[in-house]
Amino acid sequence: MIYPVLRDLLFNLSAEKAHHVSMNLLRKACSVNASRKLIQSSFTFQHPSLSRKVFGLDFQNPVGLGAGFDKNAVYIREIAALGFGFLEVGTVTPKAQAGNEQPRLFRLPKDRALINRMGFNNDGASAVKNKLAAWQSSACFDEQFIIGGNIGKNKITPNELAWQDYNACFEQLFDVVNYFTVNVSSPNTPGLRALQEKESLKKIFSELQNSNQGKKKPKPILLKIAPDLTQEQLDDIISLSLEINLSGLIATNTTIQRSNLITPSVEVERIGAGGLSGLPVKKRATEVVQYLCSRLENKIPVIASGGIFTPEDAKEKLDAGASLIQLWTGFIYEGPGIAAKICRSLAQE
Repeated sequence: MIYPVLRDLLFNLSAEKAHHVSMNLLRKACSVNASRKLIQSSFTFQHPSLSRKVFGLDFQNPVGLGAGFDKNAVYIREIAALGFGFLEVGTVTPKAQAGNEQPRLFRLPKDRALINRMGFNNDGASAVKNKLAAWQSSACFDEQFIIGGNIGKNKITPNELAWQDYNACFEQLFDVVNYFTVNVSSPNTPGLRALQEKESLKKIFSELQNSNQGKKKPKPILLKIAPDLTQEQLDDIISLSLEINLSGLIATNTTIQRSNLITPSVEVERIGAGGLSGLPVKKRATEVVQYLCSRLENKIPVIASGGIFTPEDAKEKLDAGASLIQLWTGFIYEGPGIAAKICRSLAQE
């Protein structure tokens, strides 16, 4: 078990620096064809029973890496080599933005959690489009590896004009992603979560669907929601999803709640604002997934995210009705073998 030792070393660095150091090392390793194939054979588990057809797309396996990990589509080759079935790049905004001041990513090891207030830092839709196009023309391109485009609004864009930002990202990325996810649930862009209200969502999605239906081959459009929504708000999401023919939902994003943490409250308060992810979100995320799936009666597929570390966690989300799952924090704590470990367990059922 090499990763726990490596993780302890990485945890001596700031969380954001550790991310870049570890992924850049992996990128160097994958730049050599022989070592990339060795990594792929070590960290990929394939089995026919793992394949899924969800919102019209064929997934090699149901384990994806969620948005926020590869914001600028820099590490697609590396993430594919680690056995994930799909990757969501972004969140991408129309214009490049620096995000919030550092430090903005924090570990809570006692809780197996992270707090982030990144603030949609990304290179902008045009630059991300170019990176994705480069991936598609590379020798490592695998058309079976599904790419989602997670899109958001720039911080300076007022909410009443947010639909323009989402539409701009949609148009820029349309030819280079397999599906889109509308992110209105990050707590780190001021006022963004207000866009989860029914009328705001209706405006954004009506514009997106108009653009989408004008395409020769429309793409699936999903909505990512927060775990902090009330039952009434969830019911509004369900009603609207059916009304506007949404392709899917992702449940859930990070939470602003800080209850029942093992980490001392003084330390949590010192970290400050941000979205909490990882094990503390697991229970609520599963509850939201279960509620959505039962009320939607499988009419709209749900991707489950939140507190997935083990095969048992993955199975819990799938048993709750999810069609696919996404990891993020679990990858940080469990290491590069997490996708293969979950896939191997699911194939044995």
